[in-house]
Amino acid sequence: MKYTQLGNSSLEVSRICLGCMGFGKAEQGMHKWTLPYEDTKKIIDHAWGSGITFYDTAMAYQGGTSEEFVGRALKDVRDRAVIATKYSPRMGEMVEQYTGREWIEKCLDDSLRRLGTDWIDLYIMHSWDYNTPVYESMAALNDAVKAGKVRAVGISNCYAWQLAKANALAEQYGFAPFVSIQSHYNLLAREDERELRNLCREDNIAMTPYSALAAGRLSRKPGETSKRLELDAYAKFKYDATAEADQRIIERVAELAEQKSVSMTEISLAWLLTKVTAPVAGATKTSHIDGAVKAVDLELTEDEIQYLEELYVPHAPVGVLATNAWRKQPK
Repeated sequence: MKYTQLGNSSLEVSRICLGCMGFGKAEQGMHKWTLPYEDTKKIIDHAWGSGITFYDTAMAYQGGTSEEFVGRALKDVRDRAVIATKYSPRMGEMVEQYTGREWIEKCLDDSLRRLGTDWIDLYIMHSWDYNTPVYESMAALNDAVKAGKVRAVGISNCYAWQLAKANALAEQYGFAPFVSIQSHYNLLAREDERELRNLCREDNIAMTPYSALAAGRLSRKPGETSKRLELDAYAKFKYDATAEADQRIIERVAELAEQKSVSMTEISLAWLLTKVTAPVAGATKTSHIDGAVKAVDLELTEDEIQYLEELYVPHAPVGVLATNAWRKQPK
């Protein structure tokens, strides 16, 4: 495993971040394919033994049980593990019940309790909060850093202008800035290359993209399937509309993997590692960990990178940026 600094923070992280959305009680969330604690512990132990020190979860994953599982599994190595978790912006009745500051404070304390820890290494706004003035959010997050509850802050699912606006305000008032962005970026979804990636390179903001393997599509040959591929309705929402165009890229990943006698996971992540700080790669089997770790040492030539990229066609926004799920609630 290799390690690097997380943007402008003091955090040192492994080049692979273990995505923990696949952990938690299946009956308490939107996903029915998640793993119980015993299986979660085996995978996290294997990841730790393989050199992965960076773990990403969220309050929204399986009703908070992902956080509970991750905290329990990493309890004995807490002082060496880098744990990131995300809070969800206010929606619905929460807008009336809490101010933006109160909501952040509540979510943070709840996550600390579920994780069983006194601090969170990277606390992430899960999506741009359209219901809270950016000053209020940045001030509350800054206070969490000053209190020692959080070491650094990041954001997920936002546009380049929003990230630039938040960090300009942080610089103006001396607040802790967003040191990382967790967005939807992989070989099948490269829209971040228009503006966001350039902003991050210019300002040394770490990119830690989720869906690094496109929910398994970039790790399996055409015709192969999995429980998640069959049951993950949200992933189908993100990828089904472009399946035909994406298939041609997937075939090239499979072709290159066969030529180099490696897995498709290794090819897909090796490509992404040339672009970002640390991809967030999920795992529901220990073998998934092995492929991700091997990718760190796999070097692709410029010709191979071009071969993987040249068939890409522009994609419309998908996921949170497309649904406007977090936008301002009507009065």
